[in-house]
Amino acid sequence: MRVARIQKAEKPFNGEVPDLNLLNPLIEKYKERKGNMIPLLQGAQNIYGYIPRQAFEKISADTGLSLSEMYGVATFYAQFRLKPVGKHIIKVCHGTACHVQNANSITDAIQDSLKIKDTETTEDGLFTLESVACLGCCSLAPVMMIGEDTFGKLTGKEAVKIIKEIRLKENRQEEK
Repeated sequence: MRVARIQKAEKPFNGEVPDLNLLNPLIEKYKERKGNMIPLLQGAQNIYGYIPRQAFEKISADTGLSLSEMYGVATFYAQFRLKPVGKHIIKVCHGTACHVQNANSITDAIQDSLKIKDTETTEDGLFTLESVACLGCCSLAPVMMIGEDTFGKLTGKEAVKIIKEIRLKENRQEEK
């Protein structure tokens, strides 16, 4: 279940314009290649964590690729992000097995706890919540992933506890 693919592009959390010079090696590598649009968009997203509007403009100016075609591709494929995402992306599975095991209660509990909706990011930039169609962990239903870590057979309360532990760990690291 993908929600609202077209999202308004935003500035990074710190409000700064991204360093577009970081794109130069990527553009040089793919500038003259056929079928370069997706690798350029993937590369830009790898650099910034999402694709800022300014990156689209630079890629278009330097390669001649159409802005509207790039936005069309970026909004069609779920892998691309047009908004900054949190340091930790929380993916809650809503595939059949998880849905039957009440994945909605997990999403609802996380939304209440973090005070965000699906596809949104917390104000501090720490967490982004995403409902996904399937994580391929049906035997663990209901399941969520945070980064590379998988958590299964969850309740909403357990999911919120895991997120609070991550936040505590992040706060301790900031204090050091």
